[in-house]
Amino acid sequence: MSDGIEVEQIVESKPKRMPVATSLDKDAIREAYEDVRSDLTDTEWAVFKFDGAQIIVHGRGQCFEQFREQFGDSERAFGYIRIQMGDEMSKRKKFIFLTWIGQEVGVIQRAKMSTDKALIKDVLNNFAVELQAGVEAELDIELFREALNRAGGANYGTGIRDN
Repeated sequence: MSDGIEVEQIVESKPKRMPVATSLDKDAIREAYEDVRSDLTDTEWAVFKFDGAQIIVHGRGQCFEQFREQFGDSERAFGYIRIQMGDEMSKRKKFIFLTWIGQEVGVIQRAKMSTDKALIKDVLNNFAVELQAGVEAELDIELFREALNRAGGANYGTGIRDN
């Protein structure tokens, strides 16, 4: 400005990033949910993950070990799993709803999980136990069974195992 030249001050402003609302692939999620619940299929679990701002069906299967492999340290996800419970006198299928928040998930994404969970629970609405996990050690079939036993009340077995 000493030369008589006015310098136009340029203020660069970035557009504010508004959080994108989460949506669901409801038809596919409902189909996977009903597949797990059905006595006519062998499907024991379904996993739902984020594809951008949409929750989609990520996978389905029959083996608990495969279920465990679906969750990573940097991922947010939901799981729905059928576990056979009971004793030699009565067998029944129980369902668990799992919320997974891996250890490397950031604070904002962690905070969004409560509202995102409410969305998916509108579809996955029938389960005996709801669990939250964030480390692989928490994905243990015996921990899941213990949670179901605590929620299920009395067990009237004879003590004889039918292996």
